[in-house]
Amino acid sequence: MMRIRSSVRYLLFLFVILAIPATLFAQFGVSITVAPPELVVYSQPICPQEGYLWAPGYWAYGPDGYFWVPGTWVEPPEVGFLWTPGYWGWGGDAYAWNDGYWGPTVGFYGGVNYGYGYGGSGYEGGYWRDNHFSYNRSVNNVDERNFHNTYDKPVRNERAGNYVSYNGGNGGITARASPAEETAAHERHTPATAAQTEHHRAASGNHELLASVNHGRPPIAATSKPGEFSGKGVVAAKGAAPENKATETKAAATRTNENKAAANKAAATRTSENKAAANKAATRTSENKAATNKAAATRTSENKAATNKAAATRTSENKAAATRTSENKAAATRTSENKAAENKAAATRTSENKAATQRAAQPAPSHVKTVAAQPAAKPVHTNTSPQPSHQAAPRAESAPKPAAAQQHQTAAKPAAAPKSEPSHQSAPAEKKP
Repeated sequence: MMRIRSSVRYLLFLFVILAIPATLFAQFGVSITVAPPELVVYSQPICPQEGYLWAPGYWAYGPDGYFWVPGTWVEPPEVGFLWTPGYWGWGGDAYAWNDGYWGPTVGFYGGVNYGYGYGGSGYEGGYWRDNHFSYNRSVNNVDERNFHNTYDKPVRNERAGNYVSYNGGNGGITARASPAEETAAHERHTPATAAQTEHHRAASGNHELLASVNHGRPPIAATSKPGEFSGKGVVAAKGAAPENKATETKAAATRTNENKAAANKAAATRTSENKAAANKAATRTSENKAATNKAAATRTSENKAATNKAAATRTSENKAAATRTSENKAAATRTSENKAAENKAAATRTSENKAATQRAAQPAPSHVKTVAAQPAAKPVHTNTSPQPSHQAAPRAESAPKPAAAQQHQTAAKPAAAPKSEPSHQSAPAEKKP
């Protein structure tokens, strides 16, 4: 049901916008009969980098009523341009929003004191010089260590107790544009940058920035950069109406308890998850240890088998080598024996040949005469009685003479007749005639 009502209000809002003439839309974007809330009090976040300019926060209007658009540091569209903030103005029968713009001079912004250099007329937060922006440290939060173009110029603070956010109407500011501001309104202008437009859109979708929810004290009052609604660059609003303090304190306590419960639950969940993860890791460790031990045992067995096999192989090889050594030794012995036998046989043959040569070279003995064709001797009467024989023992046959020695002997020579042994009885002497 609430969603339907919101849709109806949004359609009415679009109808109001479409009903405004196009010529008037350049100055008045929205017309509302209810005055906007007072300006939010906040501290300016630190400037993120040189060249950024401050665009103050303001109340905008949407389907659910007014919502706060946080102030932020913005990069200008071009060097030398300054930002003229928008403002709410009474048009006789409604409040209309006048859009801000970029230009070389700050124009009229309804006399609204937005602070931080925008005191209701002109801009005292700084100026451009030689394409660099110089910051007034009395109204800008800048880091002096990184910002070198700075100066100090006190600014009169007329905002104390005055947080009116609109011009004209009941209780509004009565300021009117000066001739210089009127001239500035006719200069070349550039609308809000894409970053500013997105910043506005993001604020319109944030429920906590609705005035009906935060009662003029939004949790995001200013940011360091456009669209950054979280982090250390976010600044909350200051102060609150007395009637809202108890509600806010109770809400803060409720949020604290809820956050504490959520934190405890998250911590318990993380503890359980960590414990489960630790147990799982321990299981993996045991499995890895078992696998490592099994692999080590397998490698040990394989290494032992390989060592035993290598030892057995080396033993067999050593045995074969020993066998080959014995065989080589026996062969060497046989070679030595064969060599010795051959040497002995050669020496024997040499001796025999030498002896034979010497015998062949000796002359025949004198008592051995060669008789050729002598008649046979007469038989001699011998005593039949046995007589001691003085016949010498037969002579041993000499070794055969070499062929060279045999050639010296005449082949036709008859063999010498055996020498007759002398007899103890001589034959009767033959009478001479």
